[in-house]
Amino acid sequence: MSEIFTIDNFEFQCGKCLSEVQIIYQTYGDLNADRSNAILYPTSYGAQHSDIEWLISADGILDPTQWFIIIPNMFGNGLSTSPSNSDCGLVESGFWFTHFDNVRAQEKLLTEVLKIDRLALIYGWSMGAQQAYHWGALYPDRVQRIAALCGTARTTDHNRIFLQSLRSALTADPAWTGTGFDRLPERGLHTFARIYASWAASQEFYREGLYYSLGYSSLEDYLVRAWEASYRQRDPHNLIAMLDTWLHCDLSDNSVYQGDYRSTLSAIRAKTYVMPSTTDLYFTPADCAAEAALITNAEYRPIRSIWGHRAGNPYQNPEDADWIRSQIHTLLEGIGDRG
Repeated sequence: MSEIFTIDNFEFQCGKCLSEVQIIYQTYGDLNADRSNAILYPTSYGAQHSDIEWLISADGILDPTQWFIIIPNMFGNGLSTSPSNSDCGLVESGFWFTHFDNVRAQEKLLTEVLKIDRLALIYGWSMGAQQAYHWGALYPDRVQRIAALCGTARTTDHNRIFLQSLRSALTADPAWTGTGFDRLPERGLHTFARIYASWAASQEFYREGLYYSLGYSSLEDYLVRAWEASYRQRDPHNLIAMLDTWLHCDLSDNSVYQGDYRSTLSAIRAKTYVMPSTTDLYFTPADCAAEAALITNAEYRPIRSIWGHRAGNPYQNPEDADWIRSQIHTLLEGIGDRG
């Protein structure tokens, strides 16, 4: 059962302050006596902890019989403080969440509740990788290892176009009032899902028709049941809030580093595996390689896959899951009492 961490009078980077915010989190496994076996696993776009816990098992990518794994739900995802469950608004009313906010709140959770001073690993895919990079830069002495799968430390201009197209699809719906939705944006969600599906997998994925092997009868069936149905489970205000977090992603855009992007990346001391998919269309291998070159202790280890961005979350793709598992086991070698 998930747990709740409440923070009073939390001031967000946008300048707004809420009298109370909540982080909903789930833990797996047991924390050892010296608290040295903790892994932080932040959530990705649209995901809640139950959506991404599939890789936590004794024979999985993250083994809860050896590690204490914490999944904190990021702001805006519908569990932790979000537009759907609080008084916060959207950018149109001057409110947005950033990863600077997410990571500062997560640090309070680890320090005040779990009493964890140092993380063995931060494992993050997509927006989870963005949070991992923020952790490495903001708390360099508290992170030993980072696995950044299919994500960058700063949103590129090309990626920004994708995000703006998703936002435009939702806000072009007649249900949009200028500051929110007065009903479900039916046409907006339909268009949103089509845009997302076109970017999330590679051209070769579609050319080979891999969706048939997943049990779908046609491309249309795949788009409706796999993509549209998934995002219809989320409040559209939350979908926009998470887009805005992604749009604001820049680990140097804070009071600590004041916009010096190169220096911020070089401040990361953790041993880091930079793991893009070779066919990712919005966190491209070239963008990830450029960042890896600026991180002192980074290794560039691409996932060679035709699954595009989804290669980094391969719950339907055993081959990529096996390869990622082997990389994470290698990365974790030599930590604490494991050798």
